Amino acid sequence: MRGLVIDIGNTSTALGRYRSSRLSHVVHVRGGIKRRDDVNAALDRLAADNMHPEFVVLASVVPDVNASWSRLIKRRFGLAPLLVTPGLELGLEVDYPRPGTIGADRLANAAAVAHFTGGPAIVADFGTALTFDVVDARPAYVGGVIVPGLNFMTDYLADRTALLPHIKLTGRCGPVGRSTREAMRLGAHVGYQGMVREIVNHLTNELALGSDVALYATGGFCRRVVSGLKGLDFVVDQNLTLKGLGIIGRLNG
Repeated sequence: MRGLVIDIGNTSTALGRYRSSRLSHVVHVRGGIKRRDDVNAALDRLAADNMHPEFVVLASVVPDVNASWSRLIKRRFGLAPLLVTPGLELGLEVDYPRPGTIGADRLANAAAVAHFTGGPAIVADFGTALTFDVVDARPAYVGGVIVPGLNFMTDYLADRTALLPHIKLTGRCGPVGRSTREAMRLGAHVGYQGMVREIVNHLTNELALGSDVALYATGGFCRRVVSGLKGLDFVVDQNLTLKGLGIIGRLNG
């Protein structure tokens, strides 16, 4: 089946083709639907080579723009997009008290790792917020953890103190900060790695997931954070959410 998959985030939107269980032609649009020219250019690229989709799947964490996206997709392709909800076939159970409160991107991540591993698995998604989502051995989505995204660690310090600056998180991290900027960058980097390690260990131990639990990381700064985590072997996949959307589209086609 040929499909388009769209992950609508708070700061940017990712779009891609999904065909024969493969993802391709991934495009990122900062600002999403508000950048209409950029969105149309991205859709033009995805629809090239006479590729007419059989399905379009949307995962959105910005409900206010869903209607605009749906109208645009219907006008461009004559299809009503499939909005990801826990009521769809996801390839796993949803064992959660209020399933409707689970973010669509988190469901897509869970669908992806359930498909790839069969569970158990933990997905860490480094977006505006850092989310951890757990799929057990059934496989079933059982919940997760949400913490502030990496940028918030440094932005908060700069916004709430008189002398600490806004910094870029890329750059040198020595064993100790030799300037204010280095100290802040090191605190964010090492502190974030420690938080990721502790949360993964907590989930693995408290939920008895076992030593063979699969670990996946996606989004934003994932590669920078998890590459130095000793003892935790993460699979890094920047397009995991889009792949999950493609799986959902195929399951509900």
